Amino acid sequence: MEEDLKLWKKIRNGDTQALKVLHDRYYYQMYLFGKKICHNPSILDEVVSDCFIKLWTKRNDLTIDRSVKAYLFQILRNGLIDTLRRKEHNFYLAENTIPDLPDDEPGELDRYALLYKAMEKLPGRRRRILELAVYESYSYAQIAEKLHITVNTVKTQMGRAYRFLKEELDPKSLQLLFMLTSNYQ
Repeated sequence: MEEDLKLWKKIRNGDTQALKVLHDRYYYQMYLFGKKICHNPSILDEVVSDCFIKLWTKRNDLTIDRSVKAYLFQILRNGLIDTLRRKEHNFYLAENTIPDLPDDEPGELDRYALLYKAMEKLPGRRRRILELAVYESYSYAQIAEKLHITVNTVKTQMGRAYRFLKEELDPKSLQLLFMLTSNYQ
């Protein structure tokens, strides 16, 4: 949190590199948080990116003295609510469906972000197979059918993906991956 406040001071002084560091630190966490509200990737990507643009353009008018992360997540939450309530999206947003804002303590969103970043390092086809299992809860048979490959190919690629991720992730993040995929084989 102190490191974020140091970055914030640099951003207020016009340091774009500090903004990039903050973006790299929180983009994936914000994206994953936003997926709880909005399931349209293009809208979500736009709203998350707008948070950093707003932070930059309003930097001289803002006072952030406690938590930059909390401020970013609040901008995201409000931006998503505003975007999804617009008539052109034909979307009704019930207040009880809006998740609570995350706190500054490392937690589940951090592990999701680490998992997401590690998955990006996988080769394209292997990553796609793992994404179908993790994000869309497809079984091996469903993945094989969707991608026109054999179930054994899916099993082989999943095994290779798990081995790679085991080397990349801490035990809690790896446990999260196994939890996400264990019920769908």
